[in-house]
Amino acid sequence: MSITQILVDKGLLAPGQLDEAVALQKTEGLRLDHAIVQLGFLTERQLLEVMAEQLHLPLVDLSEATIGPEALGALPSKIVYRKRLVPIARENSTLKVATSDAFDLYAFDDIRLLTGLNIQPVLALRDEIEKLIKTHYGLGGDTLDEMVGADDIAAGEVSGETSEDLLEMAQEASVIKLVNEIILEAVNERASDIHIEPYEHQMSIRYRIDGVLQEAGVPPQMHRFQAAIISRVKILANMNIAERRVPQDGRIKFSVGGRQIDVRVSVIPMLFGEGVVMRLLDKANVLFTLQELGMDEETHAVFEGLIDRPHGIILVTGPTGSGKTTTLYAALNAIVGPEIKVLTVEDPVEYHLQGVNQIPVDAHVGMTFERGLRAILRHDPDVVMIGEIRDLETARAAIQASLTGHLVLSTLHTNDAASAPTRLIDMGVEPYLVSSTLIGSMAQRLVRKICSKCKHPYQPDARLLPKDFEHKPGEKLWRGQGCPHCRNTGYRGRSGLYELMVMNEAIAEKVMERASSHSILTAARNSGLRLLREDGWLKVRRGITTTDEVLTCTAV
Repeated sequence: MSITQILVDKGLLAPGQLDEAVALQKTEGLRLDHAIVQLGFLTERQLLEVMAEQLHLPLVDLSEATIGPEALGALPSKIVYRKRLVPIARENSTLKVATSDAFDLYAFDDIRLLTGLNIQPVLALRDEIEKLIKTHYGLGGDTLDEMVGADDIAAGEVSGETSEDLLEMAQEASVIKLVNEIILEAVNERASDIHIEPYEHQMSIRYRIDGVLQEAGVPPQMHRFQAAIISRVKILANMNIAERRVPQDGRIKFSVGGRQIDVRVSVIPMLFGEGVVMRLLDKANVLFTLQELGMDEETHAVFEGLIDRPHGIILVTGPTGSGKTTTLYAALNAIVGPEIKVLTVEDPVEYHLQGVNQIPVDAHVGMTFERGLRAILRHDPDVVMIGEIRDLETARAAIQASLTGHLVLSTLHTNDAASAPTRLIDMGVEPYLVSSTLIGSMAQRLVRKICSKCKHPYQPDARLLPKDFEHKPGEKLWRGQGCPHCRNTGYRGRSGLYELMVMNEAIAEKVMERASSHSILTAARNSGLRLLREDGWLKVRRGITTTDEVLTCTAV
């Protein structure tokens, strides 16, 4: 009896659905079981469960599988890539091998002859097998095997290749496929950046996931094709591939599963080739509400009160990569509406916001922050966002916009909220202008959230906790033990820590006196300011993050 008939008999597949799958099989040239899954009539797991029952093969869960070196070394990587088989265990002369294709059991006869071992086949989900192949055999290994075996690609030293050679290599189908795999893997792993770094005898690829760099497993032969890979990235970003002596910047736009991804590319010449960093800007992952960013109810209520004001300057401060721009976008999302006109000046415009007029800065043609600000004030905006206050001219333009009745939102590079007024004064802005226009400054940091899949409570040793963390006797904290869902880090996703200082009379007096940021901080603390670290301890108690994360991101 055929598998499809069994599915119909078991009531898992209706006769009409079978007819639809057969029609898709004929038009798309798919195998019937693949057509059934593609149409969504059954999941891959349901199909494999039936096949496992009929073929008397075990269906295994590889999501937490640990594979020993004796099993990995038993099967050549070429076979693994070509047949999508993974050796998962070896006991004496028996090798257990996982496949997601129950109809390709002839492949097991081939590897039985090749290895001389007894082969025990098991079934597993395709995604789990693919993940194991990437983890243990390296990203893009099958493509690299094709490239190594191809006669029409010659991988040489970077210094010996002409621009024509590089152009030809970068346009090979296998190189295109390999670069696509590198970017797609980054998107799937939620990476914010891809780092491609050339060394003398290897090429490193690392992904920044939740703010932390993690190695992407790549086969050793990747080094041979680094010039072709980098040239392909430069072609995608509209860069000059012949120029390898000066830094270049570019941009790539593509879509993955209906999601629009923008990639900002920076290429810098290094000792052993060109280093590449690609910043991935996923438009689907920016439109958060303020509370989704991790802002608690009290801070959210105060901040919403600030952004509802008709005029004044609100500054979001913090180091690069602390989520300042995302917070500003969330604030604009809360403000924007048919009765309010919002204009932004950004360098560059990272994400497009519906209903917001966004202007990109372009220094090459003289379109600076200051010039853009002066121009947009004639467009009758209600709210103005400046990507960053970098110099006195931009600061003065922002203050002028505030004094003429506009709400101005911007970012500033300071470590805490109390340093924002002193930073503006250091730039050359008069203290009386700062005290009369700055209505609030908010410092922020990003901490990794505990993975929801492997999160568990524990009783901490009070002696190992930070001194300023007031641990109550018997109080339990939370941590992640590590699982495939979080790449065994114990963390998945990030949340913000916030320190919001609202300008009041006491703080304004300190600003007018040109007091130090420490004096301003003391006045703000007396007015109820909660520090970044204290916000972090609240999130530790709520089971959102860990003490280690808060210690890493904040200072005493």
